[in-house]
Amino acid sequence: MISRVERRIVLTGGPCAGKTTLAQLIERAYQNSIVAVPEAASLLFSGGFPRFDPLEAQRSIQRAIFRVQHELESAFAAEYPDRLFVLDRGSVDGAAYWPEGPDAFFQTMNSSLEDEFQRYDRVIYLESAAEADYFRHKARNPNRKEDWAQAKKLDDETFRLWSKHPHFTLINNNRSFERKVLEVISVVSDSLSFFAGGEKK
Repeated sequence: MISRVERRIVLTGGPCAGKTTLAQLIERAYQNSIVAVPEAASLLFSGGFPRFDPLEAQRSIQRAIFRVQHELESAFAAEYPDRLFVLDRGSVDGAAYWPEGPDAFFQTMNSSLEDEFQRYDRVIYLESAAEADYFRHKARNPNRKEDWAQAKKLDDETFRLWSKHPHFTLINNNRSFERKVLEVISVVSDSLSFFAGGEKK
């Protein structure tokens, strides 16, 4: 049986990079082998969790997302013990949104970047949408509040954090969406065949 840390691939990146769409496409392409784990933040916000602006409210949001993320992973692992998971973001993402920065985030969560990395075997990072595309996607997503400057800053900080993962793949935004899909599926397919062999690359 595949062990816990050998079957989790994080699909992450800047705002409006196509993470959720790609996760759903991958799940459909490998419906007997892969399960997509939804984004914790979207679950919370769609369920009515407030997005208030005061700093303590922002901290509350990120604490909730972090804890839900961990429990989501545990729940999916229990329900699908023999599947590989593609996660729409992971527990490290919240560090980019923490008002006092990543070090304070991990200290608050009683964890570290290294400890959270241990939860995931591979990371696929999707570069954020270009400025014009970002506003088009934002208009269709009521949970997206950031302006372009804020979105770019989050993209840069999220990239800085995740790029330290030992198995990190960057998918640039200077490709068509169809090309991005093919590149991501190539990485996932390689991971799937590798994990099925019971080893770590």
